[in-house]
Amino acid sequence: MISSKGRVLIAAPVHVLLTNGLTQAGYECVVHEKITQEAAFTLIQDCVGVITSTRLQLNSDLIDAAPGLKWIGRMGSGMEVIDLEHARQKGVVCFGSPEGNSNAVGEHALGMLLSLIRRIGVGQNEMKQGIWLRDENRGTELEGKTLGIIGFGHTGRSFARKLSGFDMKILAYDKYSFSEVPDYVTRSNSLDAIFKEADIVSFHVPSHEETRHYFNGQFLAAMNKPFILINTSRGVVVDTNALYDGIAGKKIIGACLDVFEIEPISKMGIHMYDKLNSIMQMPNVVVTPHIAGYTFEALEKMSKALLVKVLSI
Repeated sequence: MISSKGRVLIAAPVHVLLTNGLTQAGYECVVHEKITQEAAFTLIQDCVGVITSTRLQLNSDLIDAAPGLKWIGRMGSGMEVIDLEHARQKGVVCFGSPEGNSNAVGEHALGMLLSLIRRIGVGQNEMKQGIWLRDENRGTELEGKTLGIIGFGHTGRSFARKLSGFDMKILAYDKYSFSEVPDYVTRSNSLDAIFKEADIVSFHVPSHEETRHYFNGQFLAAMNKPFILINTSRGVVVDTNALYDGIAGKKIIGACLDVFEIEPISKMGIHMYDKLNSIMQMPNVVVTPHIAGYTFEALEKMSKALLVKVLSI
C-alpha cells in the first residue's frame, strides 16, 4: 500500500497490531526499536508521527527537527520524555497509554508486597541453600492494615482494585485529578490521614518538578508509625538518602522498589550506587529492574490504546 498519511517513526517495542493498524490506515512505519538520540534527528525529519517509550527524549530540538510532525504517542504513562509545552506550541498532539499497563503495574505491586510481608523471596533463597527456618520467616497478613495510595490515576486505581478483597482500609490521595472513588476506597483530601494511619504507602504519581523527592526526610518524619514503602511510579519520586535513613532507623519496616533515581543503576554515581546497594542487600527490601508494567499483555494493550488514539485524530 502506498503511504498516504506520511511516515511514522516507531522508536519503541510495540505489538504488531499497532504497526499493522497504522499501515492499513495509510501510514508508512519506519521501525527502529533501539534507536539512539543522535540517529533520531535524521530519521524523524520527514515523519508526521512518532511512537516512543523511554529511549528517546522528545525535547524541543528533536521536535523542531521534524517540521511536519503532527503527533507523538507514548508507550506507557511517563510523559516526561516529551517537551509537552513545546509540542503544544508547535501544534503536535501528544498522548500516552497508561490504561494499557495499569493492570500489570497493579499486579506487580501486589506481588512485591506479598513477597515482602510473607518473606517469600527470603525463604526461597534460604531453601535453595538447604536452610530450613520457619519461625524466622513468620509472615504478616494484609487483613486489617491501612494502605495509603498517593496518585489515584490508572495505576493507583488498579492497585486498589487488586487489594479490594484483602479486607484492608484503602486511603487514596491525588492532588491533581480525582474522579469518583469505588466504595472500597476512602478519599483523602490531604496527606494527613495517610501520615496518621497508613501501614503501607504506595506511590503512583508521574515525574515532574513537584513530585521529585516527593518522599523525602520531611515525609518520613510526618509518618506516625513504622510503614512499608512501595514505589512503582518513577525513581525520582523517592529520595534514596531518605529511604536509606528510614530503613536504617526502622521507621521504614520494608520497601518494594521497581524504579530508581537513575536507571539503569549502572549509570549511578559511586556514592548513590553504594547507598542503593546497601538498601538492596537488606532482607526487608524487594527490588525489580523497572518491570512492573513490562508484560507481554501490556505491550499489546498499550499498542491497541495508541492505535485507537492515533486513528481518532
